[in-house]
Parts: sequence; C-alpha cells; structure tokens
Amino acid sequence: MDWSFYAAAAPAVILLGVAKSGFSGLGALAVPILALSIPPLQAAAITLPIMVVQDWVGVYAFRREVDRRNLAILLPAALVGVVMAFLFAARVSEDVVKLALGVISLGFVAITVIRDRWLAAKPTTAEVAPGLFWGALAGFASFVSHSGGPPFLVYTMPQRLSAPVFAGTSVLFFALVNLMKVPPYLLLGQFSRANLLTSLTLLPLAIVSTLAGVWIVRRVSTEKFYAAVLVLTLGLGCKLTYDAVRALYG
Repeated sequence: MDWSFYAAAAPAVILLGVAKSGFSGLGALAVPILALSIPPLQAAAITLPIMVVQDWVGVYAFRREVDRRNLAILLPAALVGVVMAFLFAARVSEDVVKLALGVISLGFVAITVIRDRWLAAKPTTAEVAPGLFWGALAGFASFVSHSGGPPFLVYTMPQRLSAPVFAGTSVLFFALVNLMKVPPYLLLGQFSRANLLTSLTLLPLAIVSTLAGVWIVRRVSTEKFYAAVLVLTLGLGCKLTYDAVRALYG
C-alpha cells in the first residue's frame, strides 16, 4: 500500500487500457512510468497479468472485427520470436533492443509521411514474407521489453485497415502473444505472490480504461485514428531511442 507506487501505477494502467484498443504506442510507456517507483523487472512482471486481462476485454469488444489473414501470417512468426527471446534471454541486451525499436519507429514515421502525404501511395496487402519477419520481431521485442508495437505497426499500418478492424487485429494478436509469454515468464521466476496481488488490485482500473479506449476507437474516424497512432509512434520512437542511448552511452 505504498501510495507513491499507486500514483505511478494508476496512469500506467490507464495508458495500457487505452493502448489495448489500438493506440499501440501508449502501452510501451506503462513500464517506464511504473519504473519510477519500483525496479523495471518488477514493473514488467506486474503489468503482464494486467495486460492479459485487458487483452481479452478488448478481444471481446472487437471479436467480429479482425483481419484473419494478418493473424495467420503474424502469429506463427511471433511464437518463433518469443521462443528465441526466451532461449537467449540472458544474452540479449534490453537497451540494444530498445534502440533498434526506436530507430525502426522513427524511420517508419518518416517513411509513412513521405509515402502517404507526398507520394499518395495506395494501401498495401498482407504479404507473407514481410509478415513473417515483422511478426517474429514483434514477438521477440514483446518478450524482452513489452514493446512489440513498432514491428506490428510497420507491417499493418500501410494496409490502411479500418480503425475497428485494425484495433481488433492488434488486440487479438497481442492477446495471444502475451499468453505465449506467460510460461517463459514463470520459468524465469518473474511472478511472485506480492506482484500478482498488486496486479489484482489494479485490475478494476485496467478493465475500465480498456472499455474507455474501445469507446474512443468506435467514435473516431479512420483518418484521425491513424494520425493519432502515427503521433504516438513518433513519441514512442523518440523515447525508446533516448532511453537506449542514455543507457548505452550515458
């Protein structure tokens, strides 16, 4: 019952909830906010059970609005990424992964602005080869730092799916990826009784914030939705890059 912790936990959980409705960039901010009051590893362990519950609230809300082809391509690749991250967990530098994701995010925003604003390019389709690469990277990054959003966005945003279908596909994809992460996290000893009780305490706020995010997505136009996601991705890319560079070279 440390109120300084809950002062950080409340906004972090709200951000996670809104992120679970399709605004993917927000979710990556939750662990750094929690890390203001507790160690980062403990923050990741507390947020994973919350994310799993939020995922399935979002899945129920968007259960009829998913792109099955995208999921069929991305999910097997994500499983490979999760397994690889687990096998090499002790050898993987989280800061290097963050730096790579930050650079990918910033490059993606720049390319998207050029592509859509200046070249007026047509939407892409869900192709297998790129999907396998970005899906595996999303699974790997999600396991290491809960930051699988940028690779997922690189692959799906150029397809210009409708806002509800994009949100539904994103929610179901990460719901299944987060379930893939539970057994490895157990094997790595990341779940303690205290952490799980803290997760349980935060669950009501987590559910309410997820439902609020669903309400927002259903009422915003596709153009505004993608513009918001792009801005969030830019902010996420800047933060990931800054944090990684400071940790590696500071």
